[in-house]
Amino acid sequence: MTDTAIRLLLEFDDRVRRDQEQAPAFLHRRDRKYALNCQQRGVTPSPRDWLAHVERLSGPGGGPGADAALGIWRRIMAGFLLAGAFLGVITMLGLLFYEGGQRINVTVILAFVFLQCLLAAFTTLQAFAGWQPWRPLIARLSSGEPTTALRRLQPQLMARAAHTGAVAFGISGLLTLLVMVVVQDLAFGWSTTLNTDSHSFLGLVQAIAAPWQWLWPVAVPDANLVETTRFFRAQTGSITTHPARLGDWWPFVVMVWIGYVLLPRLILAIVADGHLRLRARRLLDRHPGLTALQYRMETPALETGNAHNDAEHQPDTSTNSQLKPLPESDTVICWAGAGEPELPDALNGPDTLVLRAGGRASLQDDTNTLDQAANHLANITRPAVIVVTRSWEPPTGELQDFLQQAREQWPSASHVALVPLTASGLEKPPAHQLQQWLRFTERLGTDFAGVSLPPSLLQNPYQQGEL
Repeated sequence: MTDTAIRLLLEFDDRVRRDQEQAPAFLHRRDRKYALNCQQRGVTPSPRDWLAHVERLSGPGGGPGADAALGIWRRIMAGFLLAGAFLGVITMLGLLFYEGGQRINVTVILAFVFLQCLLAAFTTLQAFAGWQPWRPLIARLSSGEPTTALRRLQPQLMARAAHTGAVAFGISGLLTLLVMVVVQDLAFGWSTTLNTDSHSFLGLVQAIAAPWQWLWPVAVPDANLVETTRFFRAQTGSITTHPARLGDWWPFVVMVWIGYVLLPRLILAIVADGHLRLRARRLLDRHPGLTALQYRMETPALETGNAHNDAEHQPDTSTNSQLKPLPESDTVICWAGAGEPELPDALNGPDTLVLRAGGRASLQDDTNTLDQAANHLANITRPAVIVVTRSWEPPTGELQDFLQQAREQWPSASHVALVPLTASGLEKPPAHQLQQWLRFTERLGTDFAGVSLPPSLLQNPYQQGEL
């Protein structure tokens, strides 16, 4: 038996699970291009053709795939075949065992055949109902957890294996029966504890033999055979008038075995194989991956020409402005609480005039600060003011207005050096914080203000005059 439909389902499921590691945009472009190629060639897309196309592009998968999964079930089927053939021989030898004064009870053979019919019906029922009474055996034989697709096929796979083993059981039992008929003188008879007369038993065996009465009339017991071959448990010796008639049951036994053990199992094995293939095709048609594949093939893919995804990148915030040397100045303005609790030693000397503005200071306080600084700068040849700010706080419009007023009130040669400081004042501010202050002075559009750092902070990778 070939497993084309099963292999296709398992290979498709394996490819879909591995495609989950790929980007959705890549899958969309790949499958949409495949659909357009099929349209140009006049070919209808199919899962089998799609798998071949993907394998040509990316090569076969790295996982065990369908071969490993089907290999396990081939071993299970081979085990059922060997066990069925062996048990068929042992069972038939047991049913035909007798000693010289003992007869082979046809009633026991009929009961065993009836049991085989019940087992065949149960195996078929569990396959159609989706039961898995064999799960412990499968878990013991398989190395890992089966995939969802394979797990849904297990009832049908086990039913096919069980029916195939039963076919081997029936064939080996039939061959053993025929060999025993040839090499031994089998003495059959019938007996039961129930109060059953010969007429009732005759009706039973003739009803059982009805399917082949036109094919092999000798295999249909007659009234004389039933009457003369009945025996009782307490009976001693043989009182049969014609001992040769004791062997006339064998054609009936052979046809019972063929008609109710071998043929039903053979038919059910074929039905189980067809049911398995049908189940595999239905699972493939309803596979979520097939629905997603059809959507990708039918939906146009938007090509931007750029496969680079910069959604997680930060915007370019670089500026052409650079840090400038810190001027020599004895005037320091602490803006909005910067420089607290104390200024670095490089900015706070014994003759330094420290003023405060912005933040919680009022407008009048800012005006007074501007006036004090203007009076202090009036007698200086190269007036310069250091404005200390908090590096992590962005520049505000209030600071811009303050500097604009300072430019109007202070001497024309005045220069302002903005010094962003960290909370401790002993560390160099990060580059992105310095960039915002450089962009701020660049927006002012004049050389009145620049950004500087104390010399103690201007170490690698920053050097004075460059960022």
